Amino acid sequence: MTDEKYMSYALTLAKKGIGYVNPNPLVGAVIVKNGEIIGRGWHEAYGGWHAEINALTNCTDSPEGATMYVTLEPCCHSGKTPPCTEAILQSGLKKVVIGCLDPNPLMSGKGALLLENKGLEVVTGILQENCKELNEVFFHYIKTKTPFVVMKYAMTMDGKIASVTGESRWITSQLARDNVHRDRNQYTAIMVGVGTVIADNPSLTCRIEGGRNPIRIICDTNLNTPLTSCVVTTAKKVKTIIATACASLERHKPYIAYGCEILVIDRKENHLNLNLLMQKLSEQDMDSILLEGGATLNFSALQSNIVNKVQTYIAPKLLGGELAKSPVGGIGILNISDSFILKNPSIKLLGEDILIESEVAYPCLPV
Repeated sequence: MTDEKYMSYALTLAKKGIGYVNPNPLVGAVIVKNGEIIGRGWHEAYGGWHAEINALTNCTDSPEGATMYVTLEPCCHSGKTPPCTEAILQSGLKKVVIGCLDPNPLMSGKGALLLENKGLEVVTGILQENCKELNEVFFHYIKTKTPFVVMKYAMTMDGKIASVTGESRWITSQLARDNVHRDRNQYTAIMVGVGTVIADNPSLTCRIEGGRNPIRIICDTNLNTPLTSCVVTTAKKVKTIIATACASLERHKPYIAYGCEILVIDRKENHLNLNLLMQKLSEQDMDSILLEGGATLNFSALQSNIVNKVQTYIAPKLLGGELAKSPVGGIGILNISDSFILKNPSIKLLGEDILIESEVAYPCLPV
């Protein structure tokens, strides 16, 4: 097998940690000796042993003289676990092949350099783009200290997210909806506006076997979330945060009694200051958010430069209706030259539905 094949297998192992390691990166490791895989491992849970340690622990033969393939640069600093470089040096490995370097300022090439200085052969950049793509959330979070935000919506081919009566269930097929639940498992939190809660009374949970429910965040400027809504009545089972500009402790009390956490955020014009909200959520180790809001929240999020990726599910249906809502509302953009620009689109077929994933290209990066 080639270096690329072993690294590809390490990437497959890394994906087993999806939904369990946030805000840590997804990492996989494979140990090869005399052309045979003798050890394999991945980062299984936040706070648990890293992929390199798990691979060394699971070796079926002595790792002395072997080669390790690891998707992300081994750490050389102590955190919740000891440095992986220390274990690698003690193991007797002779070579380490690294997919991509760690953007963490504590690392940034230091782990690879340490191993090299200790006499190991170190190769970097094998399937580098694949390794970076796997950890786009971690790379963004570690560099900006703000959550990676994915704005998701489902629409018909004429760009409607609901009929003129407001009916929206279901625009897309079961296959597409299953994909959404896989993303709810993958990202740390899910965020909607109070309008979505009032209109649809969603549970905002992950409904796949063995899945993990995301933290629920409700953007509710004036604190109008119904106490009878599903997100409130189940708040003791699924962590629920209501972000509001209402500072009245008396009005907070019934929500807190149900188990909700109230996060008071300043206003920005007529809505919550979403940039400040992102900072506060980052302080709670939230590295990623799936934004499933309505048209108004979507526009506010784009205006605030907090959206990193857009997921557009398109169903082969037409609804029509001048008053039927489109995915992005608000006051809109006045000039085409000022449009929000999407780049690097990828297209996936989900049965008869289409998923287009695009990066958001802002004129300048948010501070």
